[in-house]
Amino acid sequence: MAADMSLPSGTILAGGLARRMGGGDKGLLTIGDRPMLEHVIERIAPQVGELALNANGDEARFAKFGLPVLADPVAGYAGPLAGVLAGLDWAAGRGVANIVTVAADTPFLPADLVDRLLDAAVGQGGQIALACTTGGLHPTFGLWPVSLRDDLRTALSEGVRKVVDWTDRHGVARAEFPVREFDPFFNVNTPEDLDRAQGYLESA
Repeated sequence: MAADMSLPSGTILAGGLARRMGGGDKGLLTIGDRPMLEHVIERIAPQVGELALNANGDEARFAKFGLPVLADPVAGYAGPLAGVLAGLDWAAGRGVANIVTVAADTPFLPADLVDRLLDAAVGQGGQIALACTTGGLHPTFGLWPVSLRDDLRTALSEGVRKVVDWTDRHGVARAEFPVREFDPFFNVNTPEDLDRAQGYLESA
């Protein structure tokens, strides 16, 4: 099926170091007999025109997912903003105006994420839209215009690493999401979180 190029492209951010999980790729950890990344793909793929994965190192470990793998375009571990830039550069080459990013360790992300981000950007007049709940801002879940990619590249070259340090320079809309049994942006950072995710999956 051809991609709908009128929709934002999606980029799954999987370039983290996972120090609290002992290193490695959190997205490859298993929840409900499937890799966590598979749960993320299942939720975000229907919402975007095309989907890619931002990760560094050997691409072969992600081959079974069938996604383009985008390495950070800046040297050294520069955090999630480097992954955002990787997605923006990829989308620019494909003639797409916006991307939406999600984290690879958040298996219960909302099924209406993209619609709510787009509505927030239009309704609040922000160039960027970020997700938030009563638990606070979730800055790796955002809508990003390709037109800002050179600005972001410059910021990274100047040493900016924290997402909000860059987004605060631009108009930012906030998309509010409800919290029911648990925060839909619950992410797996520790072995205990992995156990909790398994429990959430079983109760869903």
